[in-house]
Formats: sequence, structure tokens, C-alpha cells
Amino acid sequence: MVCLAAVINSLCTYYPDLLEIRSDEEFRQAVAKLISKVRTIAAFSYRKSRGLPIIYPDPRRSYCENFLHMMFSVPYREYTPSPEALRALSLFLLVHADHEQNCSCSTVRMVGSSEANLFASVSAGVSALWGRLHGGANSAVLTMLEQIRDGDFSVRECVERAKRKEFRLMGFGHRVYKNFDPRAKVLKAAAKRLLTSLNVQDDLLEIAQELEDIALSDDYFVERKLYPNVDFYSGIILRALGIPTNMFPVMFAMGRMPGWIAHWHEQFQDPNARIHRPRQIYMGPTQRDYIPMHARKRKA
Repeated sequence: MVCLAAVINSLCTYYPDLLEIRSDEEFRQAVAKLISKVRTIAAFSYRKSRGLPIIYPDPRRSYCENFLHMMFSVPYREYTPSPEALRALSLFLLVHADHEQNCSCSTVRMVGSSEANLFASVSAGVSALWGRLHGGANSAVLTMLEQIRDGDFSVRECVERAKRKEFRLMGFGHRVYKNFDPRAKVLKAAAKRLLTSLNVQDDLLEIAQELEDIALSDDYFVERKLYPNVDFYSGIILRALGIPTNMFPVMFAMGRMPGWIAHWHEQFQDPNARIHRPRQIYMGPTQRDYIPMHARKRKA
């Protein structure tokens, strides 16, 4: 993620004419380059990390097909994704495109409010996705399902430990979607279609289904409206597509890029936009007497 953020930020040196956007046409050029380049950078990073030859973009292919081509083709055999794989990847990117004032989106708006260029602003959003509570949530779900599969604890034990607050059930509940996350329903169906088309029996999907069934029939989760969110099934889709777990936040960034750009542009168009300046209310001690250095207690 740090590499992706740095490379995106460096794009401004390749396109210095797009640092100061003055028209809709320049904005469209910047958007086209950014959305296209982030896909190419992601695939390049994957190939480089595995010592594989770089596969260049093919303008004849669609966005998703081109990405999978650059990820998995080899010089002597091109990778041809199935229609269901393309549909699943497209849905993954689509449902992640924009989502209210979350951590990364707020970061993009904060940086953009200083009149930073588009490349620098979305680069900050990429960095915000590094944390496991935001861009890393779907990989945390996968880790949890793998722990259940490997026998660390059963599905029932997982649920009971979560109820006792001894364990965090990843992929359940949402700050905004209090009843259910509609994106989860879309990706759940897409995951099943994809695995069926690939003729793959994924034990993690079966565990996820069992975990969902138990949780949704338990009064503890029903009363608190803790339903599966978008991260619960997105990791299974990426896993089925062959995307490594450490690349999940990168995929999140690819999907979220159009939303970040839209938020940046909204501020850019506002003639009354001001730099963001959050305020804090100090809740600590008020008047305190000065204590000389020699009289202060030192912590061990």
C-alpha cells in the first residue's frame, strides 16, 4: 500500500500539466490516467514481487479483463478470465466505489481542501486504507475463517467468544448500515456464482455460510443488528480470482478510486470551499503548578 501511494503521488511528475486543473477537459484527462494507472501499477507490483515478467496493458480489453490479463498472463500463454470472473471483479469494484465519509474518503477531502493536486489527494486516501479496520478488514475476515478451518476453534465457539467480548467477529456490523449491508448480499451471490463457474469447493465459503447462519439466528446478534457486511464475502471473491491476501487493500483502493475522485472534484468545483480545520475541545487538567525537573518522578 505504501508503494502504491508513493507511485500514485509521483504521477504528478509525469503529468505536470495536470497539477493545476483549469477545465473539465483537463479533469477528465487526469481521471482517465489515474483510474487506468492504478490498475497497471497494482498488476506491475504483483508481478515484480514474484519475479515475473511484466505484462503490458492491452487497450483492446475491458478494464477488468485487462487487469486480470496483466496479473496472470505469461509470455507464452495469455490468461483468459471467465465471464463470471469478470462479473465478480466488476461487482467488487462497483460496490466499493464510494461509501459516505469513511476514513479514506475523509482523508482525501481533508488533503484536497488545501488545494493539493488530485494525485497527491488520492495518494493520501490510499495510505488511509493500510489499517485492518478499513482497507484490511476483508483480509481479517479471511484470517478468521482460516483459523476456524485449521481447528483453532469451531464456528460455535467463535460466536460464543464474540458474545463474551473475548473475540472480535470480523465482517459483522456496520457504522452506517444498521439493518443490513446491501453490498454483502450482492457479493455473497457473486461469490457463489464464481465458485460454481470455476467448479471450486471452497471450505472457507462453507464456513462463512455456517457462521452467518448461526449468527443470524442468535438473539444476541439479531438484537444488536450485527449482520454480515461487505468485507465478509469480498475476500472470498478475491481469493477465488487468485488475488493474494496482502493485495486486498490494493484492490480496495482500485474500487474506491472513482469515489475519491468524485469527492475531490466536488470540493474543487465549490467556489466557497475552505481548508478543513477540525477543532478539538481540551478535556484535560486546567491549572497545574510547575514541578522542577529534580522533583519529578521518573517512569521506569
